Amino acid sequence: MYGLLKKRRLYKAVPLFYTLLFLSFIFSLVFVSCGRKNEPSQTRVVLGTVCTVQLFEKGKPKYYDALFNRLSEIEAHMSVNIPSSDIARINTAAGIEPVEVHRDTFEVVKAALEFAALTGGAFNPAGGALVQLWNIGSDAPHLPSREEIDRVLPLCDWKDLVLTEGEKPAVFLKQKGCALDLGAIAKGYAADELARMIHSFGIKGAIVDLGGNIYAVGEKTGGNAWKVGIKNPFDSAGSPVLAAALKDCSVVTSGVYERFFERDGRRYHHLLDFTDGKPADNGLMSVTIIHRSSMSADALATAVFIMGKERGTEFLRSQNISALCIDRDREISATPDLEAALVLLDQDFNLVF
Repeated sequence: MYGLLKKRRLYKAVPLFYTLLFLSFIFSLVFVSCGRKNEPSQTRVVLGTVCTVQLFEKGKPKYYDALFNRLSEIEAHMSVNIPSSDIARINTAAGIEPVEVHRDTFEVVKAALEFAALTGGAFNPAGGALVQLWNIGSDAPHLPSREEIDRVLPLCDWKDLVLTEGEKPAVFLKQKGCALDLGAIAKGYAADELARMIHSFGIKGAIVDLGGNIYAVGEKTGGNAWKVGIKNPFDSAGSPVLAAALKDCSVVTSGVYERFFERDGRRYHHLLDFTDGKPADNGLMSVTIIHRSSMSADALATAVFIMGKERGTEFLRSQNISALCIDRDREISATPDLEAALVLLDQDFNLVF
């Protein structure tokens, strides 16, 4: 009788043991999950470049995942290199029919057209045919002949871009062979999106770096401004030439050092002038725009570089845009409103306002 009772107790104890073991395992998982440390920053490859987001002490994994998922979504819609993207489908249907696109793609294309009109075509979202001809930034860049350039330039007219608004927004390129390329504006839009999301998370300060498109979100702890370095266009891997003290705004630079190839001792950079179809050669080395809209800064940095120093400076003044231009003589021309925000770090350069 005693032996039977002992066995019955044992039978009851075994399930209880495994139940407690299982619960202990579950609680340990919950503890580990809840106890994961915040990450000060995360870096991932997206939008065709290395992107870093710094949320510092607020860096919860769920925030990083949401931010990088949004970047991947924008890339899926706007990358010219993804066959299923809106941009690739628009280019395939050029001269044939309009293409229905996602709302974010439509908004970026619409803004791109506005910047094209504002800058007299210095910013050109319909220049994909010329961009593809040069193929700068790839493993096989091409130095085209004058005949090749003249053949594709007529396919780079931004006025051939037609938008249809409404519940089902669509984009149409009127000429077959014409191609959209949002490389000079999409990263700016993406940076704005991340800044908006970071604010919505209740995070007061962060840094977004999308391959050189910087957004200084909010301010540092204690209300101090962020310090953002401006690269030396003669040595982009070296120390910055300037430091800018900024709050809640974007810094975007277009320069000859970003994407280029060399042939017979000459550098050919990616900033193409659509008046002659060649890389702009106007004495400028880089243009930096500081603006609350990273999309505006992105498009305008390219446009002002193409315009050149004189015309670009007049344009900046007329539009009341904060910017600085670095030329071949190592002179940094900055708009007067930046005088209190900039500190010269390299005495080989001359800073003027």
